[in-house]
Amino acid sequence: MSILILAAALWLGLHIGVAGTGLRGALVAVVGERGFRALFGICSIAAISFLVIAFNHAPRSGLWYAAPWLRWVLAGLMLPAVFLLLASFATVSLKPEDAGTRRGSARGILRVTRHPMLWSFTLWATIHIIGNGELAACVFFGTFLLTALAGMPSIDGKAARRNAQTWNSFAAETSILPFGAILGGRNRFSAAEIGWLLPLVSIALWAAMLLLHQKVIGVAPIPGLSL
Repeated sequence: MSILILAAALWLGLHIGVAGTGLRGALVAVVGERGFRALFGICSIAAISFLVIAFNHAPRSGLWYAAPWLRWVLAGLMLPAVFLLLASFATVSLKPEDAGTRRGSARGILRVTRHPMLWSFTLWATIHIIGNGELAACVFFGTFLLTALAGMPSIDGKAARRNAQTWNSFAAETSILPFGAILGGRNRFSAAEIGWLLPLVSIALWAAMLLLHQKVIGVAPIPGLSL
């Protein structure tokens, strides 16, 4: 377990302690933006590989058991997680220069939340922590949960520093919390901007992942429900 905790600390240190602080700027000043991205990418691959290996070899210590009905609920909640992930790839990246200075620049899933990918990871990690009920799973998936939650304000801060005027316009009509801007009357939901293809692909991918989870990962989310 100590090796898993070390691997988790390295991952968090890299993504929160380096990428999420002023240390990033100091490193960019030395190696340049491209150099930093390349170095960070290599370190990230090494860190996640270490984390996965450590998790696979960590002792299993059960803390609770997810009831069958709860497993169905958790499996259902993976559908919005899949949808948010796919929607993030179909949406323009969160950059002030992309957002524009005029109102109405936040479209599609950005009307719901400006961090669809990180909310996807948040849902995924939380679901797997609850569903596994193991100490090792809490450390492993909790690492990604902390990374995603810490990443949202960190990304916002970087965007604001790059272009405060543009960022303020974009932030005024969006929210970190899903549906926050819509419920607050600062935006509206538009199903037309999302379309019908993305939900259909999300459902198909979610169903495939649910049925193939045992073959690919080795564990069935719902016992007996697998190909």
